Amino acid sequence: MHRLKTSVLLPFFLILCLLTPGSLTATDYPDESEAEKEARMNWWKEARFGMFIHWGVYSVLAGTYKGKPVPGTIGEWIMGHARIPKEEYETYAALWNPLFFDADEWVSAAAEAGMRYIIITSKHHDGFALWDSQVSNWDIMEASPFKRDILKELAEACARHNMRLGFYHSIMDWHHPQAQGPSYPNYTNPKITNPEFPVYVEEYLKPQLRELLTEYGDIAVLWFDGEWIDDYTTEMGKDLYQFVRGLQPDIIVNNRVDKGRKGMEGLDREGDFAGDFGTPEQEIPDTGHPGLDWESCMTMNDTWGWKAADTNWKSDEVLIRNLIDVVSKGGNYLLNVGPTPEGYIPAPSLERLQAIGAWLKVNGEAIYGAQASPYPKPSWGRYTQKEGVLYAHLFEWPEDGVIYVPHPSSGKPIEKARTLSDGSPLKTDAGSMGVTVFLPESAPDPIATVIRLD
Repeated sequence: MHRLKTSVLLPFFLILCLLTPGSLTATDYPDESEAEKEARMNWWKEARFGMFIHWGVYSVLAGTYKGKPVPGTIGEWIMGHARIPKEEYETYAALWNPLFFDADEWVSAAAEAGMRYIIITSKHHDGFALWDSQVSNWDIMEASPFKRDILKELAEACARHNMRLGFYHSIMDWHHPQAQGPSYPNYTNPKITNPEFPVYVEEYLKPQLRELLTEYGDIAVLWFDGEWIDDYTTEMGKDLYQFVRGLQPDIIVNNRVDKGRKGMEGLDREGDFAGDFGTPEQEIPDTGHPGLDWESCMTMNDTWGWKAADTNWKSDEVLIRNLIDVVSKGGNYLLNVGPTPEGYIPAPSLERLQAIGAWLKVNGEAIYGAQASPYPKPSWGRYTQKEGVLYAHLFEWPEDGVIYVPHPSSGKPIEKARTLSDGSPLKTDAGSMGVTVFLPESAPDPIATVIRLD
């Protein structure tokens, strides 16, 4: 399943790679200054909120195997958790025909939720490609009856809706014979090695990344995963980062391209590691991390890929407050949807996206481009800030009807306060240590009322 689609393409492809700048070896790009990196990262830090999409062959199984739920599995890991032989797993691709997939509907749902970028699984650990890859038949065009390039349609829809697009891409590959393919039934054992893994990197992983970064327009983010296997080294990670930036110099690459990540905490341990931002998974750091860029990726229920039995949906309140919490600590929030095998974003996900979007239409200025709070967490909620403006996000309405805000470290006094929802001015009383803000009798928004302090 890993032969080129047309045998005559192989020598031509290799010749092209040898002659093309930024080919299969690392390509040097100019060292960037701190100011240049800041400029490259600026849109991402302004955006603050994105959509993660996990979709692939695993959606067909929906968390069950041979009619039974797979205990403890998350949807997209079912090949590994259920120990499904590669040849059998291939048959599920033949059943995947998502005729109701509509790229414009997906992008519109993200835009209406207030999301500013989308990251979709171009290839997860099962190795299946959602695009028309020329170096493999294990893709949507050859192994599925769907015969449509999902990434192409999504890229075109993102361009129409002014949405930035990024790709999640797995470094490990349970299907490829030179990666983890022969390790059945222990696909998920990170200690299993394959002496041909470097060949897989040079002759398969990099060519597929080249396709993604040369055939689908400007790609905003490359979100790697699966770097924890023993075969992958930090030298490979630095080389892959260089390779990717050589193809698209303005792209942003997560820290999972290298080996520095500290588990689900997602931030790098001390050392010299490649990557532009940290990746906390299913958690939000207790505090901010000045000088570090990071993004918490989280699910709406308990799994990433579609799992029909997972109905443990988080409430609108939890999701909106998670977004505020993340931004109050200087991070981005990447919120996942796991579409059904038919191509629908599940209705509970859409309902929650609409609720978040409604909140952001009123309060978005306190999120987009906002920076971490200058103060520790207050008992009633969170702070975010911009130049000259402090935003108080009230989760709990104080019984005494006031909040106390310390004077800004800039020394500039708070001159006025108002509710962000309707602009109603609020009375303030300045003391030697801070300002008392007198609130309305009841909360305008029971999830999070935002007070703007100038």
